[in-house]
Amino acid sequence: MTARATGTDTVSHQALLYRGRDEYVAGTVPFVQDALAAGLPVLVAVPPPNLDLLRAELGDAAGEVRLVDMSEAGRNPGRILPRVLLAFADAHPGPVRAIGESVWPGRSDAEYPACARHEALINLAFRDRDGAILCPYDAARLDEAVVKEAALTHPVMVEAGGTRRSADFDPHRVLAERDRPLDPPLAAVKLPFDVRGLRAARQFAVARATELGLAGERLRDVELVVSELVANSVVHGEGGGVLRVWADGEHVLCEVTDAGRIVDPLAGHLPAPPDQLGGRGLLMVHQLADLVRLHTGPGGTTVRAYFRR
Repeated sequence: MTARATGTDTVSHQALLYRGRDEYVAGTVPFVQDALAAGLPVLVAVPPPNLDLLRAELGDAAGEVRLVDMSEAGRNPGRILPRVLLAFADAHPGPVRAIGESVWPGRSDAEYPACARHEALINLAFRDRDGAILCPYDAARLDEAVVKEAALTHPVMVEAGGTRRSADFDPHRVLAERDRPLDPPLAAVKLPFDVRGLRAARQFAVARATELGLAGERLRDVELVVSELVANSVVHGEGGGVLRVWADGEHVLCEVTDAGRIVDPLAGHLPAPPDQLGGRGLLMVHQLADLVRLHTGPGGTTVRAYFRR
């Protein structure tokens, strides 16, 4: 079971379905070694302990690879494209190779839809780039539905039996199915706002987050995220919206709903050029929040940001 850079267009996006340590090593190490032998830059972004496993298996060659702890860099799946994959590709003009494990056992039910959306968006973000991205899935431990959905977001499947094209590949279907209305909060305090209430919305969010257990830099993150979201609602959401703040388990959640609609599925997922004026609101929200869930449609847009307590 060896992954090779095969795929449609200029980028190959492959799902590696592995069962156990030996299959993981057999599917990933040759992928890295082939790339290094060809003189290509290589990124490995996977969670521990797989990161430690690959570092050990690669030996001295690990020093030639960009190694990233995905449990930190990709804690919010919405960060992975701009902060990890595209950042690496932009830093290395020409073909690149990357292993990106965004889905692993232990991801929460709230996180997984954002992971599936991320995997679908890779196909859009890299369609004009030259390279190969290998995405490992622990087929022995992940839910069967998660493994099945990998065939929708990856045009190439790799497993012990070899490499094959995915007959089910349809990333736009995943984007549509994952853009569902979010379950309404059970005990949220809400504040309607318009252009005259932006400051009050920020103060409201910080005060509620403080009451719910956030402190220090986390409060600053809440203030910045809410500031961006309410400003976007005023500009793009018919002049205002509704802000809600509540706690759910280990997170404080801030949600903004308005009458606008986001038409670009990659909004907030692409790095902003240094000379770009504006357009960084959703990007910054993804960078600061631990998770972002979004629903947009004819009835309006809801953006929900999670902050770990």
